[in-house]
Order: sequence, then structure tokens, then C-alpha cells
Amino acid sequence: MNIPVQSHRDLKVWQIALDLTESLYRLSERWPKHELYGLTSQVRRAAVSVAANIAEGAGRKTTGEFIQFVGIARGSLAEVETLVILARRLDYIGEEVCHALMQDILELGRMISGLIQSLERKRSLS
Repeated sequence: MNIPVQSHRDLKVWQIALDLTESLYRLSERWPKHELYGLTSQVRRAAVSVAANIAEGAGRKTTGEFIQFVGIARGSLAEVETLVILARRLDYIGEEVCHALMQDILELGRMISGLIQSLERKRSLS
């Protein structure tokens, strides 16, 4: 039996995106202070954008709008991935931390793609 989604807060993909955002905020607190308005700010904004766009899409009226915002979230996740790789290359994070983050990003990306596919099926049935 499927439980209906009442809010974006019910979406596992949104919850995982918020967890990733929290992790990146805590991790980036330790980055050099000269990066505060550079890489630190950029990775935080990109991570927030993933969860925020999922939430905004869920709050829209049409499935098409939801798909559009989830697509933006997917783009923001690609930005997060790029910034994590850069943080590793600059030695702001270690290899193990980078690997764990990349696994989380990969899984979240799969979930986002699955949500888009599900929404596209729903739209085609309407």
C-alpha cells in the first residue's frame, strides 16, 4: 500500500538532501577562513539548492513544474559534486571523507533521477 505524500518533508529524497547539506555545512566549518566567501559559500549554497528545489517543486501546482524544479536540484547536486572534488584536490578534505561524500552524492543522484522518472510516468498517465 502506498502512503500518500502530504508534504515535501515526507519525501525521502528531500530528507537525504537535507542530511547532505547539514554534513557539508559542518565539514566546511573547518575549511580555511579565506574560503568563507569562496568555496565554503559556494558548496553550502549549492547543497541548500538541492533540498530547496525539491521542496519548491513539491509545493507547485503541476507535475510538470515539480519535474522542472527536481531537474534544477539535480543540476545543483552536480555542482556539489564538482565542489567536493575541488575541496579534495585542495586538501580541504581527506580521501576517505571525499569517498563517503561521493557515495552519498551518487545515491542522492539516483534518488533524484528516480523521482523524475516517477513524476514523468505520473504526468503521462494524467
